[in-house]
Amino acid sequence: LHSAVTRIQVQRPGFNYTFAHICILNNDKTCIVDDIVHVLEELKAARSSNRTNFAITYPITHLKDGREVYNGHQLGGVTVHSKDRVKSAEAIQLTYYLQAINSLNDMVAEKWESIFCDTVELFQKSNRKVKMYPFTSSSLKEDFQKTSRVSERYLITSLILVVTLAILCCSMQDCVRSKPWLGLLGLLTVTLATLTAAGIINLTGGKYNSTFLGIPFVMLGHGLYGTFEMLSSWRKTREDQHVKERTAAVFADSMLSFSLTTAMYLVTFGIGASPFTNIEAARIFCCNSCIAIFFNYLYVLSFYGSSLVFTGYIENNYQHSIFCRKVPKPEVLQEKPAWYRFLLTAKFSEDTADSEETNTYESHLLVWFLKRYYCDWITNTYVKPFVVLFYLVYISFALMGYLQVSEGSDLSNIVATATRTIEYTTAQQKYFSNYSPVIGFYIYESIEYWNTSVQEDVLEYTKGFVRISWFESYLNYLRKLNISTGLPKKNFTDMLRNSFLKAPQFAHFSEDIIFSKKYNNEVDVVASRMFLVAKTMETKREELYDLLETLRKLSLTSKVKFIVFNPSFVYMDRYASSVGAPLQNSCISALFLLFFSAFLVADSLINVWLTLTVASVEFGVIGFMTLWKVELDCISVLCLIYGINYTIDNCAPLLSTFVLGKEFTRTKWVKNALEVHGVAILQSYLCYIVGLIPLAAVPSNLTRTLFRCLFLIALVTFFHCFAILPVILTFLPPSKKKRKEKKNPENREEIECVEMVDMDSTRVVDQITTV
Repeated sequence: LHSAVTRIQVQRPGFNYTFAHICILNNDKTCIVDDIVHVLEELKAARSSNRTNFAITYPITHLKDGREVYNGHQLGGVTVHSKDRVKSAEAIQLTYYLQAINSLNDMVAEKWESIFCDTVELFQKSNRKVKMYPFTSSSLKEDFQKTSRVSERYLITSLILVVTLAILCCSMQDCVRSKPWLGLLGLLTVTLATLTAAGIINLTGGKYNSTFLGIPFVMLGHGLYGTFEMLSSWRKTREDQHVKERTAAVFADSMLSFSLTTAMYLVTFGIGASPFTNIEAARIFCCNSCIAIFFNYLYVLSFYGSSLVFTGYIENNYQHSIFCRKVPKPEVLQEKPAWYRFLLTAKFSEDTADSEETNTYESHLLVWFLKRYYCDWITNTYVKPFVVLFYLVYISFALMGYLQVSEGSDLSNIVATATRTIEYTTAQQKYFSNYSPVIGFYIYESIEYWNTSVQEDVLEYTKGFVRISWFESYLNYLRKLNISTGLPKKNFTDMLRNSFLKAPQFAHFSEDIIFSKKYNNEVDVVASRMFLVAKTMETKREELYDLLETLRKLSLTSKVKFIVFNPSFVYMDRYASSVGAPLQNSCISALFLLFFSAFLVADSLINVWLTLTVASVEFGVIGFMTLWKVELDCISVLCLIYGINYTIDNCAPLLSTFVLGKEFTRTKWVKNALEVHGVAILQSYLCYIVGLIPLAAVPSNLTRTLFRCLFLIALVTFFHCFAILPVILTFLPPSKKKRKEKKNPENREEIECVEMVDMDSTRVVDQITTV
């Protein structure tokens, strides 16, 4: 396999590049390859010469030239005899290092990596007894973007389901008052806003990434609720009013809360899109969401508002809500077939008694269900104890999960399943978890290496690690020569240059020490490096991260100035940023919004209840998310930030209606709040859940995390809106004292005078006064 890889050729005009042309070179101008290759070559030579005394030790072995090499991260699944001699190994890891010095070299290296994967897969077909898992520098990027491709048909299915349910939610048996087109146009408004944002991002040079899959669902939860709330407000208006008056009442009733929640989204995602966020994927996601929400607000005001006016005129003219055809009177319909009468069923105002005038929309299934059954049931005295008990169970399980929150830093969590990244990381964790990757320990100042106390400091800092270093070998070398470690400076440098580094077994350490000559020909060591390896447990890999972080913090406070590095630090830092930065931004935005809304809401108690509700929802989502095996990573944290907005979106109107209500009992205002806003919340929730369901089937870990987090946010918020809040508000503040009715300018009597005139003359026949 190694020979096949080194023979790979990348054809370019006039020249064929091989591994030897693009590899990283050693001091002797040969390609750097893993030490395990040299071990295998010596093993092969020993076998061909019938030598049986050649042994490999683990995790450090010795080569023929006397060098000590570390193979802990190159041999996996190792079984050893006594004295660490290797009996067998289940896995071998080979790493090939390529140069990246110019654009041509980058292009050749990228092509070489592609051919490398094809070569390994071809080699696998002819050697089926050995499993091979190739992985390159571009594999993670390709597998991350693969999520978008495998999600396409599932997203189309989701769109079809949401369109169907949105139309059904806005429909009713009355063909005049039914609004199926508004359900479709509401979804079209959200879609237009999302496409507008995507177009702007593309035109401004933004890069697409698979986290954008969450943006349609962010828009679905916010945008559809706003349109359904407007439709719900329309149902509360009087039918005898002009369309302009009804539209004005709708905007006055629903757009204030929609404007405030939109501002909340813009602030939250705006901070996420700012330079405070140092993760490009998260910043672009927040920027795209911000633009989409802003345009959604404009489109709701203009496009959807115009659509509402248009359907209002259709309703006032008694035209069919789908076909826009004039609906005939009941006496005409009696002569038509049954199917025709079914399609054109409508209630005319002259056929409606005065007492029934305000209930013309009650034939809508959800309105009827909430008003006639659910509101009375949830506020029933015998139901409340069970809801409270259920909430205690909810808190208990949420706490159990919250105490087990784990930090996700596994690369496989952000890529599609059945990919090279998944296969490679799975094999690596299975076979190569006993020892950490090699950690570089770099001392970048001139220190007194010859001083015994300095030597002890360096050994103390690296305690707990397997040291692969000139320093350790130098001390062992002195002990073998029975020389004290406390040498004078000149003797120390002379020994390093003339004795220690010239010995064959230590010659390779010459790259790890940088000498400098001073004006008086005195030689000094200005910098040095060593390599450290930590012993880890296969099931407790997080101990490694704690160890590395401790070492990095120690570098800031130690007497010896050093830095540590390992490629895994890149992912650890990325994880720390992906969790810490969004949480910090969400806290800033939450504090800003609480301060901002304190001047806008009519009662400060609304803020108190809203804060408690958001805290309860987020606590539950984090707990159940952990129990559902979702780790705290970039995707889940972005979902949690969205969860704050989603909760306020749904709960704020309910709480405002309840808190601001006067003169009736708490139970009465809870019922009223559910009747006024419950239909819009229920319609939005149903469409949202139906849209999420196909996401669960996408073969990707990223969409799995996205589905589980968003599903829990929607479910827990719905549970609070329709169970927890309606019950708790009936026996907790604010109180609703029934006041005596006082006559004041607000309680004026409305008097309507209608004159009945004889059509044949100008004589007034009668005058009816209605109070």
